[in-house]
Amino acid sequence: MPASKPTDADDRGFAVYVHWPFCLSKCPYCDFNSHVRDRVDQAAWRLALLAQFDHFAGLLSPRRVDSIFFGGGTPSLMPADTVAAVIDRIAGHWPLERSAEITLEANPTSAEAARFRGYSGAGVNRLSLGVQALHDDDLRRLGRGHDVAEALAALEAAAAVFDRLSFDLIYARPGQTPAAWRAELARAIGLARGHLSLYQLTIERGTAFHGTVPPPDADLAAELYEVTQESCEVAGLPAYEISNHAAKGQESRHNLVYWRYGDYLGLGPGAHGRLMLDGQRRALANLRSPEAWLDAVRGGGDGLDGDVPLDIDDRAAEMLMLGLRLRRGLSTAAFAAEVGRPLEQWLDSDRLRRLSDGGLIEIGEGSLRATAAGRQVLDGVLAELLA
Repeated sequence: MPASKPTDADDRGFAVYVHWPFCLSKCPYCDFNSHVRDRVDQAAWRLALLAQFDHFAGLLSPRRVDSIFFGGGTPSLMPADTVAAVIDRIAGHWPLERSAEITLEANPTSAEAARFRGYSGAGVNRLSLGVQALHDDDLRRLGRGHDVAEALAALEAAAAVFDRLSFDLIYARPGQTPAAWRAELARAIGLARGHLSLYQLTIERGTAFHGTVPPPDADLAAELYEVTQESCEVAGLPAYEISNHAAKGQESRHNLVYWRYGDYLGLGPGAHGRLMLDGQRRALANLRSPEAWLDAVRGGGDGLDGDVPLDIDDRAAEMLMLGLRLRRGLSTAAFAAEVGRPLEQWLDSDRLRRLSDGGLIEIGEGSLRATAAGRQVLDGVLAELLA
């Protein structure tokens, strides 16, 4: 692939995602690219991540890096010196934004909490904890390796180290009532340090829950979603994206790069990227198998399983699907810059009018946005817009 030059996509940010695919156990609801292995050659993995980064850094002209995100899997199983080596290599090639956000996902086990200071010393300045529930019985049903006491201890330990901290919860769990969720959410809000990620349970094919746990009732899920929005709004943690809530200034800068359709580089097994290379936006996907990816990169390859050029319609559809997840919506100026024509010329005017008249979208002030009602049924809104 030829070298690239920065484009107007840079205005939407540039991020690097690093995928660590290993976990101690596989959660029954998880459809992420995560794997359990008895042994991991840490030195080999560190060298491979650096080698894949070097390959892509050679294709891209210098970029200002807004965010680095270590996801998984369970990145808190990575040695701190591996995290430091990746951050240092990125910073050695490209300038980091002065306020660059460097996030690491962690599970709240006692062993991992002890590593927090090591990650901070490596350069991590934001931690995202996978708490998932504040009830021990539900944590067991979700296959988590911690209990509530460990989660609370991890939150306290993380808050002592990191200025920026987020944690995740899953709701619409089997048997959960609106009253129970309201009480659990109130407790979570009291523990929050400016950011919460609150996801409805989905039952995905290929997971242990599929075929054994029924999906949440649609009406109940809608009521739980409304409880979530109301409780967080009142507490000063409004939803800036469908599943993410933050105090002003505490939004995830990394995820905002995705939702604004900025460029991002994905490193590690199964990681995806969107990069402008020689004026062409490309969708990159790494090999999913950890062993296949490691062998490919150690053998001098790029580790990719897919490299697909995206045409104008692909880019417009992706930008719409991502941008409408945001409360502030999709920038019409950014859309026009990306696809070369105004949003109103790309979308069907009758469909826009029907959705607007139905109170599901709003157009104006430089943006197209889904209303609160529209975000609750966003899949349907997108299906109508993209039909």
